[in-house]
Amino acid sequence: MPVRMIEVIAKDGLADTLAATAEQFEALEFHRGTVAENGKQIVRILARSERQQEFVDYLQKCLGADDDWRIILSPVDAIVPDPEPLQNDEKKKKAETALREELYIEIARGAKLDGTFIQLVLLSTVVAAIGLFNDNVAVIIAAMVIAPLLGPNMALAFGCALGDTELIGRAAFANLVGIILAIGGATVAGIILPDSYNGPELMSRTVIGYDAIALALVSGAAGAISITTRASSLLVGVMVAVALMPPAAATGYMLGSGRYDLAIGAGGLLMVNIVCINLSAQIVFLAKGIKPRIWIEQRAAKESTLISIAIWSILLIVLIGVIAWQNSALLPDQLTPS
Repeated sequence: MPVRMIEVIAKDGLADTLAATAEQFEALEFHRGTVAENGKQIVRILARSERQQEFVDYLQKCLGADDDWRIILSPVDAIVPDPEPLQNDEKKKKAETALREELYIEIARGAKLDGTFIQLVLLSTVVAAIGLFNDNVAVIIAAMVIAPLLGPNMALAFGCALGDTELIGRAAFANLVGIILAIGGATVAGIILPDSYNGPELMSRTVIGYDAIALALVSGAAGAISITTRASSLLVGVMVAVALMPPAAATGYMLGSGRYDLAIGAGGLLMVNIVCINLSAQIVFLAKGIKPRIWIEQRAAKESTLISIAIWSILLIVLIGVIAWQNSALLPDQLTPS
């Protein structure tokens, strides 16, 4: 987590309280601005890289429950001379996770269901369907780059970590709409394109294997880690899309082609991947200590997190049982000599 410039716009009478808070958290710099005609004052605080979340939470507590104030968080790219030239390992570890408020804004934006999201889902579906039909790996990868499926899944897991029912609802709805659009668009492609079930890229998305579970778990964990540490999420978004878009496109394609038996297999793979991505992302957010600021909300969030992890885990266990049953059912046929 970088050094941050925290600007607080609040009533003039709170400046002394903010100064004491800055001193308590060993802020690097503290400056008061002039008092405006509306009685408000801008206070600038250069916060150290460690304990920033605790600092911001305490500032909000001091400012009160009303909305007559603003806190502006700005990462600082460079300071000359550097006030923190060296950090020990413990400080670096504490500085890894971005602030909750920054994460919320970024993740909630990813769950926004707008025209751009719908267009990208439809375009990526068309590209994925063409790639699967022609057994073209390069085209399939191109579809993964376009697909915007990382945002709703990370927002769903993040909302559960905070116990934010509004974010959970928006994320779940955006995810559902995205999956329905992908399956629906691929169904149209299955009706239009000639019947072809021999391509290995297409057929591999109709079989549920344990490797798919591992891929989806890694994708979800990588997505959560990339967001909380502010690392590049482009490649991680591609990983999540790899786990979701091809099986969704394969499901729709098989439905449009009338191969309902293969559509069930592709739909099962899609379900397994959704469960695994959200389960691993939820566990990462829990490990990172993502939780609300107020203790009452923390209790509700803890219950929400435990319930969601339990639900995803139960679903995963059931799906693994189905995979094991299918594999055992196929085994005698595989052992029969031709």
